[in-house]
Amino acid sequence: MPTRPILCFGEALIDLHADGLDPRGFAASFVPFAGGAPANVAVAAARLGGDARFAGMLSTDRFGDFLLDSLQQAGVGTDDVVRTDAANSALAFVTLDAHGERSFAFYRERSADLLFRPADFRADAFRELAVFHVCSNSMTDPALATATREGMQRAHGAGALVSFDLNLRPALWPADSDPHPLLWPALHLADVVKLSAEEFAWLALDGEQAALDRLWQGRTRLVLVTDGAQPLRWFHPDAEGELPGYAVEVVDATAAGDAFMGGLLCCLAGLEATPDRLDRLVAAMPRLHAMLRFAAACGALTVTRRGSFAAMPRGAEVLAFMEQQA
Repeated sequence: MPTRPILCFGEALIDLHADGLDPRGFAASFVPFAGGAPANVAVAAARLGGDARFAGMLSTDRFGDFLLDSLQQAGVGTDDVVRTDAANSALAFVTLDAHGERSFAFYRERSADLLFRPADFRADAFRELAVFHVCSNSMTDPALATATREGMQRAHGAGALVSFDLNLRPALWPADSDPHPLLWPALHLADVVKLSAEEFAWLALDGEQAALDRLWQGRTRLVLVTDGAQPLRWFHPDAEGELPGYAVEVVDATAAGDAFMGGLLCCLAGLEATPDRLDRLVAAMPRLHAMLRFAAACGALTVTRRGSFAAMPRGAEVLAFMEQQA
């Protein structure tokens, strides 16, 4: 497992999962789980044995205390967490359908995670960093988007790999706004970009090849497109391919992509895949495929469990699962 740290930046929030139904068909109660896409990735990497850290703004409310404790209990470094009493923790009410697919109702207006500013990064947060990871949820507010891009640029300045999971949540964006022009500058700062199949279609307004060509105009060298149990697709300016997915019974799909990213980032950090070495990693195709299969197994195992932090597997579980599937 990697020795250099993986720093995940953005929001940590409370996922409130519906538990049971009352006689009228409404949720009987909601159970709180620690969550938030970049926080999930940090927990996933830590559970796999990586040196994972989280950077973001947490409220001093009780939910903020719960999130901080949950990160620490999972083995995530929290030196880069900042606390504020100026806002409450964000909430996401999660409803699962009969197939484990989730829908969200967000309560995030003026929440604590939106208050992080470039000055809140520790002076040595990027020292000897392996990977800096972000997602689009920290691009929905202009000031937070500035902090996100600043972090990406500082990570590059420190020689770290930068990854970006689009993880698009339209409900978090201002009504009638078009996220495309706001997201492309961040996408161009990422060495590795992860998309779901739906997000790839959303991004590729003029076709997939046009979207890929535009990504290659920035720093991006590896694009990954996940689609549940369907084949995983990968793209590089000089090559592309796909790998079969894992078919499992889905209980809760909430953090599948984040588990995938945690596995992927652990592998990249372990291989010391700096930006200037990424092309060579892709060229070594058996190693690339092994890395992607491991990441896909992390995601597949996660959907068989309920919750976000709570669902992330440990490395031995992933390897045992892969052996069984083989």
